[in-house]
Amino acid sequence: MNIRENKNSLQALILTGLFAAIIYLGIWVLRIPVPAMVGRPFIHFGNTLTAVAILILGYRNGMLAGIIGLGGFDILNGYAATSWLTMLEVFVVASIISIVYKGMNYQDSKANIIIIGIIAGITKIGTTYLVSIVEALIIGTSLKVAYIASFMSLPATVVNSISTAICTPLLYFAFTKAGKKLLRIN
Repeated sequence: MNIRENKNSLQALILTGLFAAIIYLGIWVLRIPVPAMVGRPFIHFGNTLTAVAILILGYRNGMLAGIIGLGGFDILNGYAATSWLTMLEVFVVASIISIVYKGMNYQDSKANIIIIGIIAGITKIGTTYLVSIVEALIIGTSLKVAYIASFMSLPATVVNSISTAICTPLLYFAFTKAGKKLLRIN
């Protein structure tokens, strides 16, 4: 059964919830704070796991898993005021990953998945920069200062993006290999 095509099946819904939990734990377990002028960024694996969820579950269910995992973490851990921005970022990243993957005819060759990991990382840098500008403007900063402060706050995002580019292919192939083994057992 192809989960991307049967997105309303019980299996797809269970995997969506499972990925949402894994994404949440990927942030909660490994969270390294980084000083910044805007926001309270930290290094984590939530973005990587969201990219993997989108590749495995497809656009809608992967995006839902990311929104629930990343957004839920924000809501429950002191970032509720800006959780909507995190959820919007997931929507943008999911859209771009899905468009690129569809353009590759859903071929999961190593090269394609590596390219998607890199694109996911670069997209995250762009979306986080824009989110940081919005956060700075919300607290009353002028636009020019928001641009500069947001740029100076990107180190955690760059580390997360490099991690996403490297770990997305590794985790994608590990998850798909494990999934194939489970299907053979049943």
